[in-house]
This record gives sequence, C-alpha cells and structure tokens, in this order.
Amino acid sequence: MVPPISRFPVPALGEMPEDVRNRILAVQEKAGFVPNVFLALAHRPDEFRAFFAYHDALMEKESGVSKAEREMIVVATSGANQCQYCVVAHGAILRVRARNPFIADQVAVNYRKADLTPRQRAMLEFALKVALRSAEVGEADLAALREHGFTDEDIWDIGAVAAFFAMSNRLANMSSMRPNDEFFVMGRLPKA
Repeated sequence: MVPPISRFPVPALGEMPEDVRNRILAVQEKAGFVPNVFLALAHRPDEFRAFFAYHDALMEKESGVSKAEREMIVVATSGANQCQYCVVAHGAILRVRARNPFIADQVAVNYRKADLTPRQRAMLEFALKVALRSAEVGEADLAALREHGFTDEDIWDIGAVAAFFAMSNRLANMSSMRPNDEFFVMGRLPKA
C-alpha cells in the first residue's frame, strides 16, 4: 500500500480548475511526473495560484544568486525546519542545477562542512537566520553579505527565498506531504 501524499484531500485532475490542471500537466510533461506539492495544494486553487506565482517569482528569475544557490537555500533551511518533502524535492533540483550528486546531502545535513565557497556559506548563514531567527537580523548581517559581493537585491532574494520556504516547510509538515519517489534518485547518477 502506498501512503497518501497528503493528509488533506487531493482532487482528481478532472475536478481541478482548468488553469490549475493545465499547470500540472505542463509540469508533468517537462519533468516526466507530477511533483506531489502540485497535487497537495490543488484542493485550494486560490492558494495554489498564489503559492506558485510567488515561487516562480523567486526561483525562476535572473538574479545575482544563481538558481543552484537558491536551491541550496531551500535545502539548508528545509533541513533545519525538518521538512522531508522540501529537502528531498529541492535536493534533487539542487543536484541537477549544480551538476553535483553530493552537494544536496552535504547541505541538508550540515552546510558548514559542505563543499561550498565562503560566499555560499555566508549566504546560507544569513538564510538560516532569516528562516529560524528573523527577529535577530541586523545591519551587520547585511554588511557581511556585501563583503562577499552580494548586492542589496541579492540579499533580498536570499531572505525572500528563506522566508517563503519557511512557510512552505510548515505547510508540507502540517499536511504530511510525501516526496515523490522520483526525487530520491534524480541527479545522483550521470544520464546514460
């Protein structure tokens, strides 16, 4: 028996609003499967639309923080928030974007010992502070990032990704969202 992907209702594709269904089918065509987060959020169409609009605004744009680095932020903060879904799913994306089969596991367990640059370590230190202790963020934190070449726009991106995924982690944990099996192997072995 396969465990459910969420403790909340998951509508059938035919029951979803057309725009939500079309988004899910487009993701399925690109990825070869439907990540469970799409299905789990589909029972709340307005929230689905808002969630993925903000997700895409943060994760798909051009930025001084690379797409792989943004995935590092998600993996590190999700590990700290004990979010299995996000660590597994975004760990897979990180492995693919970084072209490194080891980096996601290193970052999820302890980014301080991962094979990262000093710039990336500073980025993750700040992201974790935003995710776990945001009330303590001060000017010294921003100054430390500027010393590593981050602009104020980059710093906003780091903080916004950390904050958004702190919320996402809580939704995934609350709903007991299960990672897709496909994510566990993605990016671990070279393509044949």
